[in-house]
Amino acid sequence: MERTDVKKVALLSGGVGGARLARGLAALDDVALTVVVNVGDDEVVYGLHVSPDLDTVLYTLAGVEGPEGWGLTADTFTVLKRLSLFGTDTRFRIGDRDLATNLYRTQELLAGATLSDITARTAAALGAPGTVLPATEHSLRTMIETAEGEWLSFQEYFVMRRHEDEVTDLRFDGAATAKPSPGVLAAIEEAEAVIIGPSNPPLSIWPILAIEEIASAIESADRVIAVSPLFGGRALKGPADRVMTSLGLPGGNAGVVAAYGGLLNDLVIDTGDANDRARLADLGVKIHVGDTRIADPTAARSFADWLVDLL
Repeated sequence: MERTDVKKVALLSGGVGGARLARGLAALDDVALTVVVNVGDDEVVYGLHVSPDLDTVLYTLAGVEGPEGWGLTADTFTVLKRLSLFGTDTRFRIGDRDLATNLYRTQELLAGATLSDITARTAAALGAPGTVLPATEHSLRTMIETAEGEWLSFQEYFVMRRHEDEVTDLRFDGAATAKPSPGVLAAIEEAEAVIIGPSNPPLSIWPILAIEEIASAIESADRVIAVSPLFGGRALKGPADRVMTSLGLPGGNAGVVAAYGGLLNDLVIDTGDANDRARLADLGVKIHVGDTRIADPTAARSFADWLVDLL
């Protein structure tokens, strides 16, 4: 049945999975989309303010993301090659065109612009549809404790050490005083549904929920739907399943429900996990089964259309 009304949707996103769902939702004419993006991964790299999740969402919405889902397609790495001549650690890979985005962001921040304004200008320059908002304009940094008792910044853990360490605890520095970016609370309060993208729950979504006003707004929302990032209990890419287990959450999709601590009304799981439906029935959320493999833009749009029909 064709939908006749425009639905307001607020999507919480971090990483590639959330960005791909954002692309699918943005492709629907009857969806007014606001994407609230994790900034706990933000870091100063090569002297620049890097916002990996914001850029992944923006690049994916604009259709210019790299083949792995991050960075820019067909980018070159001339600057990093030159930096390596001076002995600079270049394990954090930023391509030349991607570097321009980060140079622009850093320049504008130093000139007094807000991260929200810079994100809006970047979206306009790229032609990215929808509204993309950083969860906060204040400093918020995800810190990871390893089994050895070390505390690492997110990028040290994820990029420099290739997310191989066992994660035993998390903290979100700055969360206690961080305020939502302008427009975030209104987007959540006015949405017909808050959708939590298929992102790593502890590493990508918990930093957003660590901001008290955002968590309270989502708790008050009429409908909160999460899309599981797991397939057969495992993440397609990244350490989501390992991190959830090491933090004491149940295995598989039950762990996704537990990760969101009573916020959810609905959970969408992949068709390959349909047999989990009965096992998950007692968790207090409605379980839906759909094709959540959305790397292809057409598949993402089809899934998003199916998802909006649930609202």
